[in-house]
Amino acid sequence: MTSDIELYFHIPFCVRKCFYCDFLSAPADEETKKAYMEALQREVLARAPEYEGRAVTSLFFGGGTPSAVEAGKLAGLLQTVKEHFGISKDAEITVEVNPGTVDRRKLDIYRKAGINRLSIGLQSADDRELETVGRIHTWRQFQDAWQAAAEAGFTNINVDVMSALPGQTCKSYLHTLESVLALEPAPVHISAYSLIPEEGTPLVEQISQGRLTLPDEDTDRDMYRATKRILEQAGYRRYEISNYARPGYECRHNSGYWRRRDYLGFGVGAASLINNIRFKNGSDLKTYLQNPADCREEVQSLSPGERMEEFLFLGLRMTDGVSAEEFASCFGREMDWVYGDVIRRNTDDGLLEWRKCGAGRRLALTERGLDLANYVMAQFLL
Repeated sequence: MTSDIELYFHIPFCVRKCFYCDFLSAPADEETKKAYMEALQREVLARAPEYEGRAVTSLFFGGGTPSAVEAGKLAGLLQTVKEHFGISKDAEITVEVNPGTVDRRKLDIYRKAGINRLSIGLQSADDRELETVGRIHTWRQFQDAWQAAAEAGFTNINVDVMSALPGQTCKSYLHTLESVLALEPAPVHISAYSLIPEEGTPLVEQISQGRLTLPDEDTDRDMYRATKRILEQAGYRRYEISNYARPGYECRHNSGYWRRRDYLGFGVGAASLINNIRFKNGSDLKTYLQNPADCREEVQSLSPGERMEEFLFLGLRMTDGVSAEEFASCFGREMDWVYGDVIRRNTDDGLLEWRKCGAGRRLALTERGLDLANYVMAQFLL
């Protein structure tokens, strides 16, 4: 059993659900939020004894909108975690923030509680685009939140931006990137995602009714290429398909997902991976509130083949790729022996390449391969 573990806490509440969002989240009254935070505390107390002796290297409060919950409740939950889990001294502790739900007081409480990383959802610096996709904040509110975070002492902050929004042009998207890069202090991490319309969301309904129009495929690709060019010129390294960071500020928690490190999820719908067993909590809020310690479902013990698939499928998202030596150590087989045909086909096509790494070697997507990542990675499914 590995000694390290990551913890994830799902906060399923928001002020208003964004039109593109298909996550497990919804608005709720204060009584429901209070009951939920108390249920999370009970789940922590129930789970902790099973993981005694394991070092927690990162904690992540995601959602939903964790900042939609009273800051003192979040701080109290974190204190309980610290008392019952072994938190590493240098653990990365992140909370996702909506600019429309934070102020200096709330950020001061976060900082005092030990939260050392923020992930702020901007999406666009254009108020019209924000309104179109149902965001509750403006560019001005984001700037105010950014300034408050800096004044509260946060230095490790991620900004989320999105491309291919309805009505968005290359010019307006470049304005968003330029606006983010002009922030003082400059962000150390930027996540840049292309909008994926999800069935069942209000956004897809509006598109099907002809009320909204997405950028065409060529414009979408132009935005994608501009992201890489502009952020790399500004000193950000692309370390994962959609993530860029200053040296040393890569998100340790998300990197753990891509590298298949053990993680334990708390809260309604939260997923976990422990000792090659995947499971998740049920997604019914009422059931979770009644018995948060007994709501697991979808337990899947991964076969060696499934673990190998995940090793490649997830690991190739990282621009450093995957280690052939680590693969052999984990599975007792050479990567070439299991996936030789797939690797040869994609290296011949210029989508994958082998790189020397000390005495070993790593398999990674090429620049062209990153553009076709889903196509390449699907071929590693046994």
